[in-house]
Amino acid sequence: MNYRHAYHAGNFADVVKHIALVGVLLHLRRKETPFAVIDTHAGRGLYDLEGTEASRTGEADAGIARLRDLSLQDAPDALRTYLEHASAWGNSRYPGSPLIAARLLRPQDRLVAIEKHPEEEVALANALRPFARVRAIAADGFAHLPALLPPPERRGLVLIDPPYESEDDFAEAAKAVAAGLKRFATGIYIVWFPVKSVIEAARFCGEVLSSGPNKALRIDVSIAAVARKDRTPLSSAGLLVINPPFGLDAEMTSSLAIIAPAIHAESNVTWLAGN
Repeated sequence: MNYRHAYHAGNFADVVKHIALVGVLLHLRRKETPFAVIDTHAGRGLYDLEGTEASRTGEADAGIARLRDLSLQDAPDALRTYLEHASAWGNSRYPGSPLIAARLLRPQDRLVAIEKHPEEEVALANALRPFARVRAIAADGFAHLPALLPPPERRGLVLIDPPYESEDDFAEAAKAVAAGLKRFATGIYIVWFPVKSVIEAARFCGEVLSSGPNKALRIDVSIAAVARKDRTPLSSAGLLVINPPFGLDAEMTSSLAIIAPAIHAESNVTWLAGN
């Protein structure tokens, strides 16, 4: 299974990850003091849903495409704002995490987007070119993250979203959180992971929790067989949010209750530490 962003842009897991991302950023914006966003595996920034990779899996058809006409009456701010930004390029293109984050930055805020693959990083830099206080870096996100922590702003978010092309990515993601908390204990960390087995997912979450965060929220989403195509093996994914802002659990629960029927999904929001 290839988990690189281009194959899964706009799928059910992207939708949930980006709603959580927006929810955290909206929380950070409530204070005037600046914040930093660090995206360790940023991808190319903007994806062509009619391109080769996305067309091969067709996963956006069971994700963002099902939400285009969703009624947003009484929807949480995170869901409403996400859909506004996800639709900004029309139905044939989908923004990745760094582009969504860039659009939500204020003049005092900053984004560092890291991408290892050279061609992807060039595309990322082009996608982010219109935005101020945004920097794309060609580097290994795991290796480069320690040099960026703590950010001068002393507030912010670290998004860890590797492709999981290697089994080592699970261990590296857990190590990245542990090292990050030592340098930037008050930071918010969002870690995406595919759920290939319940046992493996639980083991991974346990490894992250072993670093000792005071608060950790787990968000799981799975799509039913009716929403999948035979060529789409990814059916379940999760997020770990370390140091989640107050109210994110309720906002995610409400957002998932609205989108779940449209994408034929089941979801669960659970506190693993604190609440």
